Amino acid sequence: MRPAPGKWQNRPRPKRWTLRRPLAVWLQISLLLCAPGSQGRKGPACWSLSPSQFSGLWYVVSMVSDCKVFLGKKDHLLMSTSTVKAVAEGNLSVHMEFPRADGCNQVDAEYLKVGSEGHFRVPALGYLDVRIVDTDYSSFAVVYIYKELEGALSTMVQLYSRTQEASPQAVKAFRDFYPTVGLPDDMMVMLPKSDVCSLGGKEAP
Repeated sequence: MRPAPGKWQNRPRPKRWTLRRPLAVWLQISLLLCAPGSQGRKGPACWSLSPSQFSGLWYVVSMVSDCKVFLGKKDHLLMSTSTVKAVAEGNLSVHMEFPRADGCNQVDAEYLKVGSEGHFRVPALGYLDVRIVDTDYSSFAVVYIYKELEGALSTMVQLYSRTQEASPQAVKAFRDFYPTVGLPDDMMVMLPKSDVCSLGGKEAP
């Protein structure tokens, strides 16, 4: 018997996902985002993401993941930043700053466009599949990441905000989305602010 619509999220998930998982997840994402939201806005699955509008400074204010490394550290993580710049062929150049107890860790990576706008891979970070699943450009974005770390496959969803205080609408979009890819609330963390990575004088591109 076919399970009732919406019940699939409650079924036990396999401990290790196969590489076919991103396609199945993206089909689910596409169905969700092609329907107008509460304000009639459609997500990037139905329209082309504008890399230039997405560029600039983003705060990573919340994350959820089934990655074992993340789960072991999530209660000690702090708010990080990603400064995004549109480059040739629809790719994105991203400068990330992660506050740590011993200082600020900085990472530069290129998000390589794959197929449609808003779809990337990041070989340098082990990101096999990255999707900007929702954004209004001016205040928030929801980012889906399927990655491989030390041979283990996992899923992560991040909430980007243009400010350190995400709006209630942004948090709702984030919380509404991540259960649809099988991530429960107890794997989510709202990241505390930090001044370890000083933004003094930094301007978004």
